[in-house]
Amino acid sequence: MPPRRYAPLLSCFVTAAAPAWLSAQTGVAPSVGATEASFEARLLTIPDTASARLMTRTLSASPHMAGTPAQAATRDYVIAQLRSWGLETWTKEYLVYLPQPEVVSAWLTTGPGSTAVRLNLDEPAVRGDRTSAGPQVPPFNAYGHDGDVTAPVVYVNTGLGTDYRTLDSLGVSVRGSIVVARYGRSFRGIKAREAENHGAVGLILYSDPLDDGYVRGEVYPRGPMRPPGGIQRGTVMNPSGDPTTPGAPSTAGAVRLPEDSLPVPRIPVIPMGYGNARRFLAKLAGPAAPEGWQGGLPFQYRVGPGPARLRLKVRSERGARALHPIWNTFGIIRGTTYPDEWVVVGAHRDAWSPGAGDNVSGTVTVLETARAFAALARAALRPARTVVFVTWDAEEWGLMGSTEWVEELEDSVNAHVVAYINEDDVASGTRFAAAASPSLKPLIRDLTHYVPEPGGHGTVYDAWLREGLSDTSALRLDNLGGGSDFAAFTHHLGIPSASVSFGSLNGVYHSMYDSYAWMTRFGDRGYRAHRAVAQLVSLAVARLANAPILPLDCAALGGELAGYVTDLDSNLAARHWSVPTAALLTALTRLAAAGQAFAAARDSALADDLPAVRAAQVNRWLMQVERRLTRPQGLVSRPWNRSLEFASDVDNGYSTMAFPSVNEAIRFADPSTAERELADLVNHVDQAREAVEQATAALR
Repeated sequence: MPPRRYAPLLSCFVTAAAPAWLSAQTGVAPSVGATEASFEARLLTIPDTASARLMTRTLSASPHMAGTPAQAATRDYVIAQLRSWGLETWTKEYLVYLPQPEVVSAWLTTGPGSTAVRLNLDEPAVRGDRTSAGPQVPPFNAYGHDGDVTAPVVYVNTGLGTDYRTLDSLGVSVRGSIVVARYGRSFRGIKAREAENHGAVGLILYSDPLDDGYVRGEVYPRGPMRPPGGIQRGTVMNPSGDPTTPGAPSTAGAVRLPEDSLPVPRIPVIPMGYGNARRFLAKLAGPAAPEGWQGGLPFQYRVGPGPARLRLKVRSERGARALHPIWNTFGIIRGTTYPDEWVVVGAHRDAWSPGAGDNVSGTVTVLETARAFAALARAALRPARTVVFVTWDAEEWGLMGSTEWVEELEDSVNAHVVAYINEDDVASGTRFAAAASPSLKPLIRDLTHYVPEPGGHGTVYDAWLREGLSDTSALRLDNLGGGSDFAAFTHHLGIPSASVSFGSLNGVYHSMYDSYAWMTRFGDRGYRAHRAVAQLVSLAVARLANAPILPLDCAALGGELAGYVTDLDSNLAARHWSVPTAALLTALTRLAAAGQAFAAARDSALADDLPAVRAAQVNRWLMQVERRLTRPQGLVSRPWNRSLEFASDVDNGYSTMAFPSVNEAIRFADPSTAERELADLVNHVDQAREAVEQATAALR
């Protein structure tokens, strides 16, 4: 529907929903509820499909890897867009370690004396997608080590610790071999770490057709799945930020660690498509692959070693040549009432490919949200809090742009940012998903009632409910694990964060086929998912920016965390340890009760038109709640990760681990540390509860 016809219908939809809309608003005084509802209704009418489509086509015209001229062009485009809408803008440059590839080659031999056959690693062009025939980023995994190695091949399934233990039980050693691991189940950096730790001299990461190829559906260009030549690029570094400046920003004059000491793999790593992987997996002997290891290629998988052998040759930039500039972009609308409280919404702008999904879709969402707020600002309707619209650079290499910015401005970010909304690969299908800090989950869940779903059948909430779910209690939001720019905010500093998206099964992740053509044919044909995400993000930002009392649900925070104590008990029982968790459960129950008491006091105070100066005092305490669930020294395994609520799983990278300080001690079989960490966690929960109680006192 054209925007000029869509806007009045949406306005009518919001007006009809106004009573429920107003009653659901946490932190909004009844006297200003109607004004806020009008503000949000006008916001909803602005994001449109034509704008999203045009920006997607422009930003995905070619691959734009961080540190390249093509990425500098996206910087200029984003800044020009923001300025054209009237926002105040600026960029921030960092010089970071991005060793770009100079040689990436692989050869296959079937045994001694046989001729080595060079493998073509480039992704072939496909019919009807002109960007696939253009320049492409080399087929490499960032931060794989230089090397020229030849060795027999061993298939290691997904390349996790459990897989190597299975190989041990079969009497198969990978020491001195080149291992081949399927993508999936874990972050690729974990696979590189495990391969190196078990003595492999090289690693091939390939996409199996069982996971995202022809077993799942028609392959591109006939369908959305990965064709035989499609590869998944990506970093194999596990920490966040520039590895040469850990914990400090990569600004001018930064002191850097020597290259040989960096926390990156010491073996060469190369990604391949299943077309190439088939050529050597089919030639492996040795034991048959165990149950669950069989992929989608048409033969019995075997683990090896050999007789197939590979030669891998990788060389990347070294020294000063490996340092490249990156640029974050910023647009800002300054708040009218609480200008020193900031809502930040961001997306990474770099890509390994044209990146229509990952992450032009997130960038476009941020821009559409900025365009909506700018339109209202031009009509003299500015938000109460300052809103900052950011696009981050070099996320794909290891969350570089966001991490360096937060490390440089840590004191300011801690003092001013009330919440962060992250958008990463957000519009490649119709299935709704969201992840958030527990204190933001009620807000996100509520706002899904007021955004039309991309298919045109009711609201996002209605579609969510139709997905085979029987009741609203099943409408769960995920917790934030790892792998995107929220990490610097929530895992490093304890700032409440959230993300929303629409997705589907596809096979173009990090490949040249993540293009405008793929998006327009298969991902989001009408760009309605792009619009819906922009609308939902706009509502979330508006509520966070305008509610006199921040809509952070401390009762939900305490209640959800209390639910994870049962899992903690199960993990302790599996070790047969008598480490009591009753004190933690009590502390979290008291936190939830304090949150309920605060909510009641808040509603009473808002009914009496709470003065702005008192609201600011309350919000300062609310901002402390989750920050008090962090500690300066961080986790034992990862000091940069300070949050005691959640962290990415140290043995997975993407999945979430609750109470990581305690659960990692359990995993590492250290009962005394587990008991000590449990006591420390209880202390931090009590400190968080005290902040809630102080916020309640400030209301009175």
